[in-house]
Amino acid sequence: MKQEKNPFLLIPLWGAILYAALYVVAANYYPGGSPMDKNAVGFSWMDNYWCNLLNEIAINGQPNPARPIALAAMAVICLSLAFFWYLFPRDIPFGKAPKLIIQGSGIMAMVVAAFIATSFHNIVIYLASLFGVIALIGTFIGLVKMKWHRLFRIGLANLVLVALNNYLYYTKGLLLYLPLIQKITFAFFLIWMCCIVVKLYKNSAAS
Repeated sequence: MKQEKNPFLLIPLWGAILYAALYVVAANYYPGGSPMDKNAVGFSWMDNYWCNLLNEIAINGQPNPARPIALAAMAVICLSLAFFWYLFPRDIPFGKAPKLIIQGSGIMAMVVAAFIATSFHNIVIYLASLFGVIALIGTFIGLVKMKWHRLFRIGLANLVLVALNNYLYYTKGLLLYLPLIQKITFAFFLIWMCCIVVKLYKNSAAS
């Protein structure tokens, strides 16, 4: 008797899609202003950062009606990624302790990231990145153990984009390109995560 796939494995995928939709809606409500031009009208996909949508006051000084939508999007993506890092280690041929480390660090990264819109923004970024790196290392090892080499290589390409982000941020000379590169990097990461989720789904069977 053929067993059915487990639909709960697709929750991170649907969460990523909902996040993207909310992101676009929030961007349409952003009144204006960017780090490059404080008087710009609306949200610039080239010049504005995602975090600009989370601010109570837009860069142009006006109240930001995009904030509630952006906060909802942030909650959706944090929950989706936390759920991903809860699910993924369960299928890796690891011992109990490594699985718990990946699950714990991934979920903790998303719990911390949920506070990105507070006055502790920079600390949140550093802590979420630290926990995220631990979860990612475990994810890469897991992909190798399961012989999902194509997804492993896609993940490595994403790391190259992350390195480019850091280069642009710390060298300052090409900082004007960072908002766009950040969006590309995060979109690439979400697509990678969704590909892993679909792979898990195809290999799953409801108990």
